[in-house]
Amino acid sequence: MTIKNFRAAMMMSALATTGWAQGNSNDNMPFTMNGVTFANKQAFVDNARCSTRKLEQDEVEEMDRVVRNFQGRAAGAAARTGGVIDVYWHVINRGTASADGNISNSQIASQMSVLNAAYASTGWSFNLVSVDRTTNAAWYGMSPGTSAEAAAKNALRQGTADDLNIYSANLGGGLLGWATFPQDYGRSPKMDGVVVLFSSLPGGSAAPYNLGDTATHEVGHWMGLYHTFQGGCSRTGDRVSDTPAEKSASFGCPTGRDTCTAPGFDPITNFMDYTDDACMNTFSSGQDTRMDSMFTTYREGK
Repeated sequence: MTIKNFRAAMMMSALATTGWAQGNSNDNMPFTMNGVTFANKQAFVDNARCSTRKLEQDEVEEMDRVVRNFQGRAAGAAARTGGVIDVYWHVINRGTASADGNISNSQIASQMSVLNAAYASTGWSFNLVSVDRTTNAAWYGMSPGTSAEAAAKNALRQGTADDLNIYSANLGGGLLGWATFPQDYGRSPKMDGVVVLFSSLPGGSAAPYNLGDTATHEVGHWMGLYHTFQGGCSRTGDRVSDTPAEKSASFGCPTGRDTCTAPGFDPITNFMDYTDDACMNTFSSGQDTRMDSMFTTYREGK
């Protein structure tokens, strides 16, 4: 079964299972992720689904200026509209067993296939260059902004601004992952990259986030995308015109959810929302254009 067909089958199963739909009684039940129990799934979504830092308004405005400049010159210059991104994978574990974060090469290969399938429509693809393995108990439980994260990345990161470094570990606080934005590279090149919970890879134990789309989502941030619900129902929102406005993050697979008066249902199948992996299958054309401009400006040749 292909990844596309498998995802379609999982989505149908999700829609048929009441626990996957937002707004049902199961939403108020305790939700446990990686040994951490939250009051309910909403609490998990609000506090641990994605820990990519929220940008300050001046940073958002600066990135908007960059996009405008890129789009203004695109007609007169060759725009980078895709390409192959080299990937350096860093497995951080606490021992040799898979349960200790020592994920297999086959799992990593499956994750790479998920990434390439997700980004195929954008023209971007990912080439796994190397996998290294480090046993370090402190790094294994890292959280964003900690000395453990800094130590791991300073020791392990490879390549330049246009190379993707992915770190898999057993993240603290029930977190699924986080990423850096393109403009962060200039001031903190060693911190650049994506961090994911090892059990979120395809076949992992972090259901319903175990089809590999935590990495898809975080790589979207690394490429310059915001959450679809950023800005709520405001006109500017996620700075992409073709993703419908969304008041707040979706979870589960709530078909027909519509939280804003602006046209269009909430973009629950978009990779930059918070729905379950089986529900995600889309990047918009506007998101594709934004990724192109961000990569060209902040990453290419840096």
